[in-house]
Amino acid sequence: MVEVSEEFLSANRRVVHRRLSVARLYEEAVRRGEAAIAAEGPLVASTGEHTGRSPNDRFVVRRAPSADLVDWGPVNKPLAPEHFDRLHRKMLAAAADRDLFVFDGFAGADPACRLNVRVISERAWHSLFVRNMFLRAASDAELEDFRPDYTVVDIPSVLADPETEGTNSTTFIALDLERHLTLIGGSEYAGEMKKSMFSVMNFLMPQRGVLSMHCSANYGADPSDCALFFGLSGTGKTTLSADPERTLIGDDEHCWSDRGIFNIEGGCYAKVIRLDPLGEPEIYATTRRFGTVLENVVFDPETRELDLDDDSLTENTRASYPLSHLEHVDCGGNAGHPTSVVFLTCDAFGVLPPISRLDESQAMYHFLSGYTAKVAGTERGVTEPSATFSACFGAPFMPLPASTYAELLGEKVRRHGVDVWLVNTGWTRGPYGQGSRIKLAYTRRMIHAALDGSLTDAPVRTHPVFGLTYPTVVDGVPGDVLDPRQGWSDPQAYDRYARRLARMFTENFEGLGGGASEAVLAAAPRVAV
Repeated sequence: MVEVSEEFLSANRRVVHRRLSVARLYEEAVRRGEAAIAAEGPLVASTGEHTGRSPNDRFVVRRAPSADLVDWGPVNKPLAPEHFDRLHRKMLAAAADRDLFVFDGFAGADPACRLNVRVISERAWHSLFVRNMFLRAASDAELEDFRPDYTVVDIPSVLADPETEGTNSTTFIALDLERHLTLIGGSEYAGEMKKSMFSVMNFLMPQRGVLSMHCSANYGADPSDCALFFGLSGTGKTTLSADPERTLIGDDEHCWSDRGIFNIEGGCYAKVIRLDPLGEPEIYATTRRFGTVLENVVFDPETRELDLDDDSLTENTRASYPLSHLEHVDCGGNAGHPTSVVFLTCDAFGVLPPISRLDESQAMYHFLSGYTAKVAGTERGVTEPSATFSACFGAPFMPLPASTYAELLGEKVRRHGVDVWLVNTGWTRGPYGQGSRIKLAYTRRMIHAALDGSLTDAPVRTHPVFGLTYPTVVDGVPGDVLDPRQGWSDPQAYDRYARRLARMFTENFEGLGGGASEAVLAAAPRVAV
């Protein structure tokens, strides 16, 4: 709505920066002391206290008619309209006496589903971040009559008053789906802008019969050979989709319409902690490019050299860069219907096979489960592997019930005859602390074999607890990696871990299974009494 963004821009008594070049945004960020330039050219910024998203500070305004559609709960916490209006007035007052940076662009590469997005921010480097992440206009002429469908106002220096504004802390990410407006305050973490618009797309697209997905996408010889990669942070979604033998469409957010797949974004937001220049050369190269924004990456202020191995600020170091920074990429952002869907999990218990083929019911079960595991060292207080379940591999960004997205996925998989695979990128030959992480080279070989049809006639076994069908022969992958129990020195210990993980799946699904078909419920692991 034009009125919303114009409220902020017309009230401004300082400077409004529009359509600045990358060079000008660099200049402004450095001049204001927001960021520094590393030796090879990326902009390096610190996000301060918030080195990741603040899920406890994310709210959706409870207004009709969207209030009847939102899946209210711990993910979509309601905010009273009067509290949002207080925050809105506070943001308007703050915008009046600050220099503002305005980005106009798009979410959604398919013109039939595209949203016009305006981001108003007080940080120059935040404006460069959204310039990287959203789709940019091909020319200034495309923006002459630009009217935003949705506006994000990002003023980190504005703090909420929990007592009078209904928040949980001084930080807030407040989405008003009826006013087409998101307000972000109290956090410098730039990913809040990206994910707030993803939440908006996840609200709007399914209502049009379009499945919005937290996944990466690439294709082989041509766009009709498309594959999707679902997975939570740390499972390898960005790494595995950036495959030199395939063309990347995007690494994080896509939609599946009746015409095929399209990217929501125009850039990538990759974790870069301990990035391996040999195993992930394309992503590594972006950390040395002009135009890349590095968040919380440590570098020497005198030599300006980066240290990607230093996690003293956070384990969640990030790089934001435009898709054009990569070599094997389709910046058009569109492809045909996928032929394969891959669910990625990092199983730190060392139980799940490294690759399994799922039938339709198993696919729905594992999509609704959205399993991965955290390991010691990634979060304070985590001393041993802990299971994490996130419905649809993206629950924090899904305003609608999980069943809405699952039903759309199931319908599209059936209609287009899509193969579905579960790939474990976690541990083998033992759990975390005893076994070892499955080699990236092995995972790539297994995925290539799945996508090119090589596994169609491969000999298989069925897992006795999880019921998963997995190949016992893949060229270049050891047999004791393919068969997880075979790789453990103590098979009985493996069985205990398998039963333990199965119980975690079952307990998690008890809160999700309402309305699930008997076939989907039957796809649960078999837990011995």
